[in-house]
Amino acid sequence: MKYFILIFTLSTLICFNTLNSKGEQVSSSKEAHLFEKPKVKAFLLHMAHYDPSWNIRKESEPPFSLEVGLAILNNMKESGFNTVILDIADGVIYNSHPELTRNYSVPMDDLKQFADRARELGIDFIPKLNFSRSGRNLHDKWLYPHWDELNFVSKRDDYRKVALEVMDEIINVCKPNNYFHIGMDEDHHRSLTQYVETIKFFHDYLKNKGLQTIVWNDTAYENRDVIAQVHADKMKAAEPDLPKDITHVVWDYDLVHRDLVQRLTNFGFEVWVAPGDNLERIEKWDEVMKNEGGDGFLFTKWIKCSDENREILLSHIDRFKFIK
Repeated sequence: MKYFILIFTLSTLICFNTLNSKGEQVSSSKEAHLFEKPKVKAFLLHMAHYDPSWNIRKESEPPFSLEVGLAILNNMKESGFNTVILDIADGVIYNSHPELTRNYSVPMDDLKQFADRARELGIDFIPKLNFSRSGRNLHDKWLYPHWDELNFVSKRDDYRKVALEVMDEIINVCKPNNYFHIGMDEDHHRSLTQYVETIKFFHDYLKNKGLQTIVWNDTAYENRDVIAQVHADKMKAAEPDLPKDITHVVWDYDLVHRDLVQRLTNFGFEVWVAPGDNLERIEKWDEVMKNEGGDGFLFTKWIKCSDENREILLSHIDRFKFIK
């Protein structure tokens, strides 16, 4: 259910039509300067991560700080956030697969305490792992040694077996209520058919666990001469064949797109937007979501939840207090 917050002052009621998450026309109304509160106001936090800027610093990567994480949860609560996504990767020591342990991995109890505290605060906890295949980004290298940089097909059965066992452990420890984020952005290696089949594989597992799958949606980079254009083309081609109970997170930290959310809600997908941190752009995305049926914001800061980043992360969350 969506509800409203007053940003500035009340004035004349304006009637308008918008679309719900199933793409159906519904009648609604708004005040001038009255912004619709998204169902989801989420922040993405990192125990660990793999991408080109992180990969070169793996040997010196600090561990996840539970103390900082708990402080961030408290600040999120004060700032009106209702959801936290934790990028786990190999940032924790898995009892089921200790061979995934790195120099920065922390005990599983740290993850449990974080998830438990989120629940106590009424913040929905969503675990995240990334199963995207890419020789450039290496998003799924956290699965090494069950990972092959050159030939993902040769180890696929082992890769998936370990992935599901790790997911089982995370779910048993953290007890998420609603969602599990499986990444799948910037996938270079898989064909379209392989990409769709992989998403369906993890979706079916999660559905059996009573959890809804979340994926990144790269299609904001369609028709742009950038590296991510190939991912946009693949995801757009995949959308008609994906289960409609998957949540898509559209990400673009530079531009605002009209009709993109509409296309996804017309398929029946739940749609969130990751808009970056520019406040003017966030307000424009807010208007797009109201008109096209989007369901929430996911705010990001692509740095580690560590002692050295404490003040950066806390001040970053403060920026979004205006979205109550």
